[in-house]
Amino acid sequence: MLQEKLGDYKLILASGSPRRKQFLEEMGLDFEIRLKPVEEIYPEVLQGSEISDFLSKLKASAFEGTLGPKEILMTSDTVVWHKNTSLAKAADAKEAHEMISKLSGDWHEVITSVCFTTIGQQIIKNSITKVKFKNLSDAEIDYYITHFAPYDKAGAYGIQEWIGLIGISEIQGSYTNVVGLPTNLVYETLLDMVSR
Repeated sequence: MLQEKLGDYKLILASGSPRRKQFLEEMGLDFEIRLKPVEEIYPEVLQGSEISDFLSKLKASAFEGTLGPKEILMTSDTVVWHKNTSLAKAADAKEAHEMISKLSGDWHEVITSVCFTTIGQQIIKNSITKVKFKNLSDAEIDYYITHFAPYDKAGAYGIQEWIGLIGISEIQGSYTNVVGLPTNLVYETLLDMVSR
């Protein structure tokens, strides 16, 4: 349905994430993947959604001057926010264990910002989901890290993987947002953009 509304607009996903790609495919959208390297550095004063908003816009800036008249560029960033600290991707097993241990038995926020850019406009929206882990044992954390190597994920875990299945006791908000893309937000925003 949305694909029909998009008409001759061309959707560009600037992400190598297999999860974001899969979601767009499942939404029935035609899109092209274009990647440009960006050094993901943000001012330390930023907090929560300010970080993901900034980084999603920064990723879009790499495409400045390259978009066609009917192209919609989608860039996004996900932040795991816990006790006023952003938990980024873990460098190794030790760091991953430390991150997941911090999240164990507690609530945290998963924030995904999506930046929609055309030649004439730029819209940044974000979605915040609250997630609670049960008290995880060291053995459970080690098992997950050993078998799933979650080093490409903010907060060092994927909700769609084993640890999400056995460890998440409550969730408030969009599930797909935690996986990496708030699909309902993407749908509504694109629909609005092409209906004006």
